[in-house]
Amino acid sequence: MNWHDKRVTVAGLGVSGIPAARALRDLGARVTVVNDGDDERSRAQAAELAALGITVRLGDGATLPEGTELVVTTPGWQPDKPLFTAAADAGVEIWGDVELAWRLRGPDAAPWLAVTGTNGKTTTVRMLASILQAAGLRTAAVGNIGVSLLDAVLGDEPYDVLAVELSSYQLHWAPSLRAHSAAVLNLAPDHLDWHGSMEAYVADKGRVYEGNQVACVYNLADPATEALVREADVEEGCRAIGFTLAAPGPSQLGVVDGILVDRAFVKDRQRNAQELAEISDVDPPAPHNIANALAAAALARAYGVPPTAVRDGLRAFRPDAHRIEHVGDVEGVAYIDDSKATNTHAAQASLAAYDPIVWIAGGLAKGATFDELVEKSAKRLRGVVLIGADRALIAEALARHAPEVPVVDLGRTDTGAMSAAVREAARLAQPGDTVLMAPACASMDMFANYNKRGEAFTDAVRELAPERD
Repeated sequence: MNWHDKRVTVAGLGVSGIPAARALRDLGARVTVVNDGDDERSRAQAAELAALGITVRLGDGATLPEGTELVVTTPGWQPDKPLFTAAADAGVEIWGDVELAWRLRGPDAAPWLAVTGTNGKTTTVRMLASILQAAGLRTAAVGNIGVSLLDAVLGDEPYDVLAVELSSYQLHWAPSLRAHSAAVLNLAPDHLDWHGSMEAYVADKGRVYEGNQVACVYNLADPATEALVREADVEEGCRAIGFTLAAPGPSQLGVVDGILVDRAFVKDRQRNAQELAEISDVDPPAPHNIANALAAAALARAYGVPPTAVRDGLRAFRPDAHRIEHVGDVEGVAYIDDSKATNTHAAQASLAAYDPIVWIAGGLAKGATFDELVEKSAKRLRGVVLIGADRALIAEALARHAPEVPVVDLGRTDTGAMSAAVREAARLAQPGDTVLMAPACASMDMFANYNKRGEAFTDAVRELAPERD
């Protein structure tokens, strides 16, 4: 594309919009950034872009600038925004930051190994990057993980291959993406306010498989992911590769006697299997994290990585904070921070990893219901401590499906509630139990983000320890 004097509108500032605006300006485009917000931070960002010759309109994200020939949007902007309606009516294409990065790749660009799903994306992508690095490849974990794909594509650092995390938002606006191989880890209701329906959400996730060259990796425990593979239009020879926590069949990766094994990328996969790593090589070895490791291994093997690199990469990997993080032990009780469990699907995976549990839960439900989560987890629960704005929804589900489980409803939404919650959980717990903070809800009713919520839990556990010595 000839970018010289092309009129491009970038929708939104932030970690995606600013790099997009700069990259387009460097290509010679005439860039206008529109942004709904007009706060102090936005004004500072606008001033930096204005110094580069980029026009910024704050507080007006609804109107399409006159003469716009292309819209590049940041992931958070919903498809029903008036700006996009105006662009569609005018016949103007709308790209996301991922689509822009894909289009701007050079002729010798690194292939993409892409990961999406409702939960586990960041962990799986970081595991994948660790495995690729263990194989001696130049790589980076990029995309929705926080590192701009544009920076990776346009930067001076040459890569052999990229481990790419993609959200449903990003995939919605990336029609040209064609990955080397891709995985959908799982599918559960999430972000339905953005997509409009579960069907639309699933369809956007499925875009990651379109045009795959080598492997479409799916979860045998989640038939919806396999259905997306069947529906995808892929290159000839691309294979469907399943992963399972059970013994794998041909063209699958799975677990046998505590060993992660590959029956997909081996000779005579009808009869042979390749050992990759032990469950103990995965940190932490919770079931859903073993599944993440298998998905990462499948993508790495699709790229030709040797088995030893899978083992070494998994051994070297350390999870991010607030993802089933063992904070400490006090009087024989383990305290686990899974503040990242911001929806019921993530909380279910976390609850399935421990028994018995004193569960700290609550926050912003985002329209979720909790009956299925409570019903599946009831037998593991020693007690429950509830905090947050929508705690009553969880309390009602507990009354229906686990009436015998003691419940402490703190009735609080202040940040200090976490300290009280930990104290109540410690009172309910017995030696050998796990106090698990897996809220199944978003954090913004009480905290700036899930990181702050996790930090509050960690601080509360540390405060608890001397009291109980």
